[in-house]
Amino acid sequence: MPGCKSPDFSADPITLSVIQAGIRAAAEEMFATLRKTAMSPIIYEVLDVGTGVTDGAGNLADSGAGIPTFVGVLDKAVRRIIEVASDSDIVAGDIFVTNDPSFGGVTHLNDAVIAMPVFHAGERIAWAASIGHWSDIGGMTPGSMSTGAVEIHQEGLRLPAVKLFDAGRKIDAMFDIIAANSRVPEITLGDLWAQISASRRAGERIKRLADSFGADAFNAAVAEMFDEGEVRARRGLARLPSGTYGIEEEQDDGAAWKADIRVSDEVFEVDLRDNPCQRASPYNTSRDGAVISAQMIFKALADSGRFANAGSFRPLKVLTRPGSVFHAEGNAPHGYYFETRIRLYDMLWRCMARAFPERLPAGSFGSICATVLVGKHPDTGRTFAMVEPQMGGWGATPQRDGVDCMYSASHGETFNCPVEICEARYGLEVGWRKLGDRGGPGLHRGGRGLSTSYRIRGPVVLAAGYSCHRKRVWGLNGGAAGGHNRLTVIRQGEIRESHAFVSDLRLQAGAEIRIETASGGSWGTPELRKEA
Repeated sequence: MPGCKSPDFSADPITLSVIQAGIRAAAEEMFATLRKTAMSPIIYEVLDVGTGVTDGAGNLADSGAGIPTFVGVLDKAVRRIIEVASDSDIVAGDIFVTNDPSFGGVTHLNDAVIAMPVFHAGERIAWAASIGHWSDIGGMTPGSMSTGAVEIHQEGLRLPAVKLFDAGRKIDAMFDIIAANSRVPEITLGDLWAQISASRRAGERIKRLADSFGADAFNAAVAEMFDEGEVRARRGLARLPSGTYGIEEEQDDGAAWKADIRVSDEVFEVDLRDNPCQRASPYNTSRDGAVISAQMIFKALADSGRFANAGSFRPLKVLTRPGSVFHAEGNAPHGYYFETRIRLYDMLWRCMARAFPERLPAGSFGSICATVLVGKHPDTGRTFAMVEPQMGGWGATPQRDGVDCMYSASHGETFNCPVEICEARYGLEVGWRKLGDRGGPGLHRGGRGLSTSYRIRGPVVLAAGYSCHRKRVWGLNGGAAGGHNRLTVIRQGEIRESHAFVSDLRLQAGAEIRIETASGGSWGTPELRKEA
């Protein structure tokens, strides 16, 4: 099994730091390449992607920008590819694709992982991997995110860790299959090629590093990065008060979710075993998805800086129960996994915020608020697929009011699609984007949500998933709760329909979609504000 460390090798610190900087540059260059060459705005504008470099065994070494929870997918995907393909079947020039949660896809079928092994002198020393949201991958509804799916087969094309290139030879049939299963084949193939280009670009840089310094020095540099990540994580863990912290939280659908977090000098353990069974509906997540939510919380508490790799999570332990909503198995659908995962993240954050209210903020708007519109452009006649996460209010902190109109705290370095791009690419009219109300009373008040109006100029099909539509965003330390996330459809100027999770909703020209995202929770009692 390829590893990241040559035990008897030693190199001077300057050489190791140069190699480490080169690995970081490779991950960042991969991100830049993907952003500049992708076809869909969800990638090149919103940056709904993640890029990273792992060692030869699939342990994360460094990452580019993008969504942190997407970066957390990559090492797990690569390790599953290695498990499925076996070492003997992985050769130079291979490029793999997977989107299936059972085969390293982790999330849902729209999110495709492209991974390329990197070799030096016959030794596999690294992988260059990326993940990006493909706008449509088939399935029973345009945009491939049906709220009515009861099994994963209904959600689109499954790609179970298979090769796109075999020893450098393009497998044409794979590209044909992907194109034939997408309602927007040109866009999907364009994004696929952007990911391939990104991996190749990073692979070239990694090969140059190994050619210049040798595989032993490269492996030693990666091993030192892992060790530094662990040292930083354990140092942060030691600063957290030891104890066991529990939470039980009711969700919008009435389900009770539970978690116990045990903190000691040696381990940060998240126990999710006592939770509902997986569902015959698209609100499940894989075990790896649950692990990523726990990784986000642990990283924020122990070492909140950018530095992150496999070593950063060595003190973390996550317990799940197979067959549960946080460890779905078999043919369970995963289309709206992101709402389950962000709600889990939010619940774990709330658990720790109750324990350490002086260190952590109140709740944020707690949803991706994904909004998908598929139709034909009223001016060009071309099929488009709009995928838009929404922005909302962040929770207030012990020091200040919450930040207005940001993407969810687990979403990371992403942006909204500019109005000009949205109107040009999708043929919609953006009536407005404006600030909503600030959070309720408190020493510091929650950040404002966002109000948006989309006016439809031609027939479209809508799909959307909004959490926190019934349960308010939570306040902290006596602060008031925040708001709700809402989506309203207005037909013929007066017929109003409210939706939380919906798909296959057909709208005609003249309809309007109004979105109101929640304000964040407030921190501290209003009396403290008066005293201050």
